[in-house]
Amino acid sequence: MKVIVVGCGRVGSTLAGLLAAEGHDVQVVDRRPRAARRLPDSPRIRFHEGNGYSRAVLHAAGIEHADAFAAVTSGDNSNIVCARTAKETYRVPIVLARIYDPRRADIYSELGIPTIASVRWTVHQIHQMLLHRHLSPELSFGNGETLLVRSEVPDYLIGRRLTEFDVDGEIRVVEVTRAGRSLIPAHSTPAQAGDLVTFAVTATALGRLRGFLDKELGT
Repeated sequence: MKVIVVGCGRVGSTLAGLLAAEGHDVQVVDRRPRAARRLPDSPRIRFHEGNGYSRAVLHAAGIEHADAFAAVTSGDNSNIVCARTAKETYRVPIVLARIYDPRRADIYSELGIPTIASVRWTVHQIHQMLLHRHLSPELSFGNGETLLVRSEVPDYLIGRRLTEFDVDGEIRVVEVTRAGRSLIPAHSTPAQAGDLVTFAVTATALGRLRGFLDKELGT
């Protein structure tokens, strides 16, 4: 992809380096020329000095051909102006904005711009890890309403179909890693000893999943 990253702080520079390492072409925009020092040395990364909502800067970064745009500066107002410019003026297919004030995230989502609310996401992750420490969060969606978590199958469930673990609208088995190989279970796939199972689960059902996995044989 051709990606524009506005903001070259710790998040922006790390994101740019990760994308470049994966083979994507990255244009990084920051109004501080010294911010370029954060970037790794890569032929796939190009730095542009200026504001991320400046049309001249965006044209220099090739926004007309951009596949994705991420606004990750340290300011909410700057991020949303940049994101709206990319989405509404240049019709970039994928636009994301980092938001520090979680109260603003719902407003921006109504504009069709997905946001990453740093405070809300961090609090949610810590909260879930404190309450459900044996479940390993892999990924969250939205504002954390739905999660992917992984857990080994308890002994008392071995031999039962993996689809028996599903609870409609709350818990679903989406993947199992067995002997180092990943597979999507069929309806009849039984659980085996050592299986590492990935569950899609609502945040409100994590306690139910924990109880399900902690249940002892005969209880």
